[in-house]
Amino acid sequence: MTREQLTEKILDIKRAKGWTWKHIINEIGGVSEVLVVGALLGQMKLVKPLAAKAAALFGLDQSEERMLNEVPYRGMPMPPTDPLIYRFYELVMVNGPAWKALIEEEFGDGIMSAIDFDMQMERLPNPKGDRVKFTMSGKFLPYKYYGAEQGLPEYGFKEE
Repeated sequence: MTREQLTEKILDIKRAKGWTWKHIINEIGGVSEVLVVGALLGQMKLVKPLAAKAAALFGLDQSEERMLNEVPYRGMPMPPTDPLIYRFYELVMVNGPAWKALIEEEFGDGIMSAIDFDMQMERLPNPKGDRVKFTMSGKFLPYKYYGAEQGLPEYGFKEE
């Protein structure tokens, strides 16, 4: 079985049982809801105790349980074709240069981690149509200046 086939099996079981993601998240628990759903969709790994809970919930065998604990091959072809996912891609394409400039001005030469990272999603009621709110928080990782010597900064922190 491939990881893609396991994802399809999980989705088939979810569909057949009429489960919501919220139900599944409540049964597995342990980490962010985005991480749990991402793992079941094949983009993240579950630590062994959570992989065991997921396997029990979905009636998976030991090989499938182990697969949930493996580091996956992440990502998808670009640009994405799903309209919702494409809008996130579009957000980065349009706003990315401004985000980069603002982060560098505030923190210096570096990046926002997508590994040491938290994300929450909320539904915000609005009379003109409910809104989706994402809050993202990633650790700032300064670039290291290799071979820095004689008082030069080793890392790309903001220079005053």
